[in-house]
Amino acid sequence: MRQKADHGTSPDPIAEPRGPDSGGTLLSADNIVIRFNLRGRTLTAVRRASLKLHAGETLAVVGESGSGKSVLARSFVGMLDKNGRVDEGSISYHGHDLARFTAEQQWLGIRGKRIAMIFQDPMTALNPLKTVGEQIREAAAIHRGMDRSASKLLALDMLTRVGIRDPERRYSQYPHEFSGGMRQRAVIAAAIACGPEILICDEPTTALDVTIQAQILDLIQGLQRDLGMSVLFITHDLGVVARMADRIAVMYAGQVVEEGLSREIFYDPRHPYTWALLASLPQLGVKGEELFAIRGTPPSLFGELKGDAFAPRNPLALRVDFENEPPFFEVSPTHRAKTWLLDPRAPAIEQPDTVRRLKARIATAGHRAGVPHPIGQEASV
Repeated sequence: MRQKADHGTSPDPIAEPRGPDSGGTLLSADNIVIRFNLRGRTLTAVRRASLKLHAGETLAVVGESGSGKSVLARSFVGMLDKNGRVDEGSISYHGHDLARFTAEQQWLGIRGKRIAMIFQDPMTALNPLKTVGEQIREAAAIHRGMDRSASKLLALDMLTRVGIRDPERRYSQYPHEFSGGMRQRAVIAAAIACGPEILICDEPTTALDVTIQAQILDLIQGLQRDLGMSVLFITHDLGVVARMADRIAVMYAGQVVEEGLSREIFYDPRHPYTWALLASLPQLGVKGEELFAIRGTPPSLFGELKGDAFAPRNPLALRVDFENEPPFFEVSPTHRAKTWLLDPRAPAIEQPDTVRRLKARIATAGHRAGVPHPIGQEASV
């Protein structure tokens, strides 16, 4: 199941999109290894991670803080810190290997224009000394080659698209005059003004209250549908992506440990770490019962890890988990998991009770508290 990296692609910047390949894959990360130099020590933040983003879909990448999901996403737009580098693997986009880009000039044809990214804190993404409208206009002018008049009209249209009322007045206001939710809308407007093919959302709702969070999620879904974008959604909260994702990739300790369709991850998870994440969903808590918490802490990523990185935190770990790293096992053509529990020789271990009852509890919680249901029309099951 492991894929081989392909280093035979051209490092030249992309001039014109060629469209996804015959399988519909738009962007493919293959066995990516990302390392950082920290005070003379090497930290391997991403360890042979692979994932594919298909045209028109929403792929959610979930995991605890420090799992490597944001670092992996930043490598797609050349935004790693100066002490970080992609050491191994390939990132294929329209036949080009982005992992081999070394100069900022090469990224100018990608970042913003083809792949845009929005971040958790919109205040840090906006220049406090420039009006919001000018920042959106400049993004359109730079990446689309528009003159001042045309780019201003586009900026006003973008403000309207993201649900900001009275765009003419808001165009001339500064970021501090916007609420948190409006600032995030403005950041989204600046991103889509560039006309990207892929929108990467890195924890875009974490700093917002629940009501505004739901509005931003609805906004991203609507824009994706209207503009035909593919969305890579980074989050630590499976509950947030329940209604967003077509597919989900679960990351732990720098690796993708399970991936599948949204319904497969929610209703038929196979990796113990995915079980733990689902059992931790606060939306599914029952009054009077203690909320589940994953014991222990993630491993240090300095040096090599032996066996399954999640084994020390997994009460169901097998002896082999502490000795040998598991390969990926295929559950279905769209679902795979990196766990020895799927080996035919493994003992039969039932999923935790909280996971086995998950389907009914999601439906119940969704009707009771408005929790998004991952199966859409099957919510009444």
